[in-house]
Formats: sequence, structure tokens, C-alpha cells
Amino acid sequence: MDMGTPETTLTIALMAFLIGMLCAYLAGSINFSILLLKILGKPDPREQFSGNPGVTNVFRQHGLPLAAVVLVLDVGRAMAVALAATYFLRDALIPWAGFGLLLGNRLPCFHGFKGGKGVANYLGFYLILLPLGTGLAVVSYLLTLAAIRIPFVASFAMVAVLTAFGIYRWGYTYFGLAAVLITTTAIVWFHRSNIKKLLGR
Repeated sequence: MDMGTPETTLTIALMAFLIGMLCAYLAGSINFSILLLKILGKPDPREQFSGNPGVTNVFRQHGLPLAAVVLVLDVGRAMAVALAATYFLRDALIPWAGFGLLLGNRLPCFHGFKGGKGVANYLGFYLILLPLGTGLAVVSYLLTLAAIRIPFVASFAMVAVLTAFGIYRWGYTYFGLAAVLITTTAIVWFHRSNIKKLLGR
């Protein structure tokens, strides 16, 4: 089959999409909070408080310095995935790499498929792609947290801003738009236990 045919082009795009999703998932499956605390001889972050191996739970257990290190590592890894996605994937496929990253963070194959909720990764992924939106999202997070003191609700405020910018960025293609909306829906779903507690159920 001629390499210039539409069928070949579609096949290459599909392969790039699947490989990109797999690589993003594997990258997300490396949980820095679990690894860092293990190296330092500290308990698995999933064993205390919320059981979530994310930045907020590390902060509750070990304070700001370690939480900041985890945040930098998570955001840095997500930025690297975003950069790779922009280089190897078509524009409409890029947000799907963010979804793969999120899935890896939530269901990490390297840590028994029990991971975090992916908010820091989501932030880092869009820091490269939507810098203005990311800056406004961080401001939204800080203002909401200062007002109500509930971290996951503040995270929702941040995600809402990023989603709005993502819709604007990829609204021209149903495939890219679907990735943005599915990723946001997944983040909300991952926080369902927090939502139930907040609602008193």
C-alpha cells in the first residue's frame, strides 16, 4: 500500500494515538509521592488520612517541604508529557495524552493500580499548552481555598478554569473536545467520595 494513501495516513495517526496514550499512562503510573516517601523510609502515603498519594495528603502527613517536592515532580513530569505530545501527536490528539496521564496517576500499574486523583498532573500538562489558563487556574485555586478552606473544592475551581480554556483551545474538533470533557469528568468522578462527605451522605 502506498505510504501516501489516506488509509496509511489514518493508520499512522491511529498508531501514534495508541502509543502516545500508552506512554502517557506509563508516565502517570510513576507515583513520586509513594517512591519519595519509600526512599526516605516513611510510610506509604496511602496508609494515612485520605489514603490518596497526592500532594495534599503528603502535606497533611509530612508538611510543606515534601509536599512541594512532590508537586514539582508531578508538574514537571506532566509538562514533559505535554511537550512530547505536541511533538509527536496531531493537535486534536494532544489532550488525549493528558487523559492517559490522568489514568496512569489514578490507576498506576507500578503501584497496584491504587493512585491519586491527578489534579497536579492536569495542571502541569496544561502549563505547557495553556499557560495563561494555567495561571488563572492557580489564582482561582488560591482564592477558593482562602475562602472556603476545602482543598478539593478549590481544585474543582482550578479544573473548571482549565476546562474552559481547553474547550476554547480544542473546540474546533470533536475529538479534542471530547478528551477535554472526559478528562474533567474523570477528575470529578475520582473525587466522588469527597463530594459525598461534603454533602453529608
